[in-house]
Amino acid sequence: MMKTRVKICCISSKEEAQQAIKYGANGLGLVGNMPSGPGVIGDDLIKDITKTIPPTLASFLLTSETTAEAIIQHYKKVYTNTIQLVDELKNEEYQILRNELPWVKLVQVIHVIDEKSVTEAVEKSQFVDAILLDSGNPNLQVKELGGTGRTHNWTISKKIREEISIPLFLAGGLNSDNVREAIDAVQPFGVDICSGVRTDGKLDEKKLDAFFRAVNG
Repeated sequence: MMKTRVKICCISSKEEAQQAIKYGANGLGLVGNMPSGPGVIGDDLIKDITKTIPPTLASFLLTSETTAEAIIQHYKKVYTNTIQLVDELKNEEYQILRNELPWVKLVQVIHVIDEKSVTEAVEKSQFVDAILLDSGNPNLQVKELGGTGRTHNWTISKKIREEISIPLFLAGGLNSDNVREAIDAVQPFGVDICSGVRTDGKLDEKKLDAFFRAVNG
């Protein structure tokens, strides 16, 4: 059985990046400007942290921009190898990103709300390299685009995983107590965690250790 990848999100310093890598992270999430949620850091710091991440690991820029032009401008401030699109894009925007940044992986976040999320994920999976399922709600007046610490309906997540042909990351309220159940239920390519390995906003080595043990157990 393929080993489940782990992405540690909301990395806020070079020290946190190295901590996460030490425990076995396959990817690190760096949060750009967002309308809400934790972990936002400046683009200069994202760029500095990215330089310390080995090229064999995935460095994710989380961007809330919704046009290819704005996303490209954001990317050119940080130069990660992956862009995580936390909001919805018009379909034609993806091809512009592909043409301009052919070497960068694109990951589209789908916020699992109801059965419509399945249709959305299947449609968007045509344009990106991976889908990441989270528990936000972009329909609120102040958009929730991740980092909520809530779980969502894993039955819908499993259905999405079965209907798309690209890798799927599972996020949303994961921790060492529930991640094994989540992996067994959804069988994702990878899991993504922010608050579940933190205490008072900082990476917690005990929680990191427990989380990786649970994932690999």
